[in-house]
Amino acid sequence: MSSAPTVVVLNGPNLNLLGEREPEVYGHETLADVEALCRARTDELGWALDFRQTNHEGVMIDAIHEVRASAVGLVINAGGWTHTSVAIRDALAAVQGPVVEVHISDVHAREAFRHFSYISDVSEAVIVGRGVRGYVEAIDAVREHVGGRAPHDDA
Repeated sequence: MSSAPTVVVLNGPNLNLLGEREPEVYGHETLADVEALCRARTDELGWALDFRQTNHEGVMIDAIHEVRASAVGLVINAGGWTHTSVAIRDALAAVQGPVVEVHISDVHAREAFRHFSYISDVSEAVIVGRGVRGYVEAIDAVREHVGGRAPHDDA
């Protein structure tokens, strides 16, 4: 019997301060609230959830490498690294399942430096400005892309 497909949700720098940092931009929900939303959706789908946050770029790259072949899909809010990290982009290019980029705020309505993403060109979908519900939409985008099945699933 195969184990449940796993969706990986990776969160970058400063997202540990969600709910405290700039609530007028990011809202009052915490990262724990985001994880609970994601877990509720993956539970509905019969999928497992691997939810992580780091403020260290190398740790993020290592996490991407670790799950690149095993995850049914990867959702990433790379925070500020979205606009600066070719290394994270290159790691995401090696992910075998779909990658979905998500941002809580509408990055295109903010400072000019936030308008460019190194991650978008290696993502199946980009979800911006939908608040924390954007994470659920991102999980649904993974599901839509894989048709509800994990790659290599024999069922």
